[in-house]
Amino acid sequence: MTRVASALFSRLVIIIPYAWLLFFFLIPFFIVFRISLSQTAVAMPPYTPVFDLFGGLSGILEKAREFSLDNYVWLTEDVLYFNAYVSSVIIAAVSTVLTLLIAYPVAYGMAKAPKTIRPTLLMLVILPFWTSFLIRVYAWIAILKPEGLLNQFLMSINVIDQPLIILNTNWAIYIGIVYSYLPFMVLPIYSSLEKMDHTLTEAALDLGCTPFSAFWRVTFPLSLAGVVAGCLLVFIPAVGEFVIPDLLGGSETLMIGKTLWNEFNANRDWPVSSAVATILLLILVLPIVYFQNAQAKADSEGR
Repeated sequence: MTRVASALFSRLVIIIPYAWLLFFFLIPFFIVFRISLSQTAVAMPPYTPVFDLFGGLSGILEKAREFSLDNYVWLTEDVLYFNAYVSSVIIAAVSTVLTLLIAYPVAYGMAKAPKTIRPTLLMLVILPFWTSFLIRVYAWIAILKPEGLLNQFLMSINVIDQPLIILNTNWAIYIGIVYSYLPFMVLPIYSSLEKMDHTLTEAALDLGCTPFSAFWRVTFPLSLAGVVAGCLLVFIPAVGEFVIPDLLGGSETLMIGKTLWNEFNANRDWPVSSAVATILLLILVLPIVYFQNAQAKADSEGR
């Protein structure tokens, strides 16, 4: 009985993550993809065809013949969506680079700190998650607006004469994304640096490397897995970000998350918005697949 229970438990442990992916990723994705092949209708739900399970297999097949790729063709003809995708990727890429430039020194300092204070530093990194994401974004409005705290401070020390226009610009979006997603970059890099054998750096210094050369040739390559993981954790959600561009970027900011929201809620065009979401998912899956293939190739070469 113990052996049978152990076998059942081991299979259950394997089944749970696959069941999670099935019910919370694959099934919702296929529902969205199905809607993207539909046509807009003044009804509830606002698209056709709608399947009737009581109509039998013949009824389902008849409804399936109404599917078309018209929504995807529409996306290629309207430059708005192309510009939204490009703008989202550029803003996400710039934000990811800025986050990396800030996060790496923080993670490096945490890894070099005494072991007794590392848990405290780690807690300080994740401390912002203890408050609402929406409240933290709203706080940046009070900081960045023309009469906000930042401008008041800079004017009080005579650094500027006129308030800086930061709110409702791309710079405000960069600040919001970097602040919100910084822990997602710090934690993977810190994990890689904390596990690294620091005697390798000492050996490089003993062999004549300068501190910078030892860092660039030894430390950084060994932490590259954490860097790539952190970049993916920041870039992927930043591409589809909606709250930060909407609150900090203003009405003129063009990002695919805002475009998707407008299609779903303002225009009530579920098929087109589903097509936008499907293409966005494919854009985000590509870097993940590339990273997994590169990681598998590196592991096979290491063996």
